Amino acid sequence: MTSEEDRAWFESTFRPIPKPQLPDDAVEYSIYHIPSSPTPAVIDEAAETRARLLEVQRTAADLTKDLLKDYIWQREAFKLEITKEDGVSLLQGRTTFGDSIEDEWVIVYFLRELTKRHKDIWVKVADGDGEFLLIEASGTLPAWIEPDIADNRVWIHQGELRIIKPKKEAKRQVTEKISLSEARKIIQNEPSRILRSTIIQEEAFYRLRNYPQQINENLHSAIITIPRKAAFLLHQKPAYISPAVEAFYVRDPIALRPLRSKDASDLVFKPDDLVDVSVRFTRVGYAQLKSQEFPVPTSWAGKLPSTEDHKAYERAEAGMKLACGFEMLLYDPQNQDKPAVREMKFLLEDIDTGDETLPTDKEIQETWDKREDDEKWLDINYEDLETELKGRGEGKGVDAGKFGDSGAQENLQRIVARFEEFLNDNSAGFDGADFIDDFETDSDVDDDDDDDDEEADSEGEDKDASFDEEEFSRMMKEMMGMPSAPDSIRKRVEELDSDGDDTEHIKELSRRMEAELKGTGVLDLSRRPHEFSSRKAGSSKGKAAKVSNEDEDDEDEDENININLAKNLLESLQGQAGASGPAGNMLSMMNMRMPKYDR
Repeated sequence: MTSEEDRAWFESTFRPIPKPQLPDDAVEYSIYHIPSSPTPAVIDEAAETRARLLEVQRTAADLTKDLLKDYIWQREAFKLEITKEDGVSLLQGRTTFGDSIEDEWVIVYFLRELTKRHKDIWVKVADGDGEFLLIEASGTLPAWIEPDIADNRVWIHQGELRIIKPKKEAKRQVTEKISLSEARKIIQNEPSRILRSTIIQEEAFYRLRNYPQQINENLHSAIITIPRKAAFLLHQKPAYISPAVEAFYVRDPIALRPLRSKDASDLVFKPDDLVDVSVRFTRVGYAQLKSQEFPVPTSWAGKLPSTEDHKAYERAEAGMKLACGFEMLLYDPQNQDKPAVREMKFLLEDIDTGDETLPTDKEIQETWDKREDDEKWLDINYEDLETELKGRGEGKGVDAGKFGDSGAQENLQRIVARFEEFLNDNSAGFDGADFIDDFETDSDVDDDDDDDDEEADSEGEDKDASFDEEEFSRMMKEMMGMPSAPDSIRKRVEELDSDGDDTEHIKELSRRMEAELKGTGVLDLSRRPHEFSSRKAGSSKGKAAKVSNEDEDDEDEDENININLAKNLLESLQGQAGASGPAGNMLSMMNMRMPKYDR
C-alpha cells in the first residue's frame, strides 16, 4: 500500500473514541486556569496550574458553606475534582439533577460567583442539549453561531459570558471549529476575538436574575407525620430526603416487596411510633410525593387518621409515603452501594446498639424547627390554566386583564420588547435583527477588514423588505387558534408536499377529508357549536337543506356519520386524559370548553 493508503487505513481503523454524550438530566462543568499572559519558562507551569486549581477548590468549598449550606439537591450535589484532559490539569464535575432543572441553574450561578473571586479562571458548562447558555440567548445571537461550531467557544470569566469569535466576522454560516487547546491559545494571545455582549449575557443569565434569593425558594418545608426513626435520620442529615423521595417515585414491584407483608414488625420504619416534624424538601420532590396516588399498604392499614380531619390526614398520608420511600430505599438491592444508604444503615445500627438514642417528644417540640411553607404553588386550577393559555385575563382590580403571574407577565413583556426591537431595526433582514454593533471585545479594537467583508457579503441582497400585513394577520390568527379559511387544510398540504413523490395521493386524501368534515358541518364556521350535531347538510350561509322522503337513506347515512364522529371525538377526549391533544384543540378552536377530566 502507498503511504496515503496506509494513512487512510490507520485513520479508519484507529479512530479516536468520541466523548460520550451527556444524559438529558445532567450538567458537566470544567474550570481551567488560563492566565492573561503565558507563565515564564523558569517556572513549572504544570505545578503552578495545579496550585492555582487547589486554591480555587478551597474557595469553592467556602462558597458552598456560604451559599449552599442548607440547600438540598434533587439527586446529586455540586462537586469538583482535579483531573487531566489532553495533558492539561483542570477542575471538573458532573451533577445529575433529575427533574429539578433549578439545580442546574444553581450550579451556573455558583460557577459565575466563583469566577468573580479568581480572575485567571475560565469556566465551561454544558448539559445534554450542549451549550444551553446559547440556547437561552438564541434570540440575540449573531447569525454565524451554530450548534455544530459552538464547542469550546462559550466561557464564563469574571462573572461574564464570553464567546470566541471566528477569525473573520461573518453574518453567514461559519464552518470553523476550534479545539480546546486552540481556545486556550486564543484566550491568551488574541483578546480581540473574545466577544462580549450585554444583550447576549442578559438573556443567557436571565434565569439567575433573582439569585441568590431564589436558592431558598427552590425548597419547601412541610409538617408531616412520620416514624420516629425516619425523623431521626432526617434530623441528622436533611439531604436524606431526596433519595427517599426518589425511591418512592421510581418504585417497582421489587422495591415494593417489603411493604406487602401484613406484619408491621418486619418493617424498619414501623407505623406505631409516629411524630409530627417539619421536613425540608426540594419543590420537585415534594410535588412528586404529593401528586402520586399510592394505596395504603397492608402494614399501614388503620394507622392513618380519619379523612374528616383533612389537615391531619394529609400530613399522615405524606408521612406514610415518605416512610415507604425510606423502606424501599434501604431494601432495594440496587441501592446498597449508595453512600447515603450506607450512612443510614450505620445510624440505624447505632440506634439498635444504644450508641444513638431516638429524640423524645419534648425534644422535638422544644428544639426542632417547625417551619411550614404555603402550598399555593402546587394548586393549578384547570379553568384558570385554560384562560391563561388563551391569554384572556379575567381577574378583578388592578391586575384585571393581565396574563398569568408576575413572572409570566415579565416573560411576555420581554418577547414583545424583542419583537418591537426587531420591527424597529432598519438593518434587520431575513436573517433576523442584527445586534453585531453591540458586541465588544476584550481589546475594544474594531477590525476594518471585517467591516469590508460584511459589506461584501451583503452585496446583492435586498435592502428593503416589504411587510405583508394580511399574511402577518393570518399567521397570528393561526398561532392563537383562530380558524382560517375552510380550505386551509388542503392548501397547507399542497404547500408542504408540492415537491414530494406522493403529492397527488396526499391531495386526494386531503379532498376526501375535507368533504367528510364539510358533510358533518365542522368546517362551516357560520354555524354555532351546538348546531353541529343536528346539521345534516347546508349551504355556505348555514341554511338547512330540505330533506324529501326520497332521500331518507341519505339522511340515515348522514346521521350515522354524525354519530360516528361524536363517538370518535369522545373516545379521543378520553384518550387525552385531561392533557392537550387533537380533539381538545379542535373543540377549543370552536370555542367549546370541555369539563375537567376525572377518572
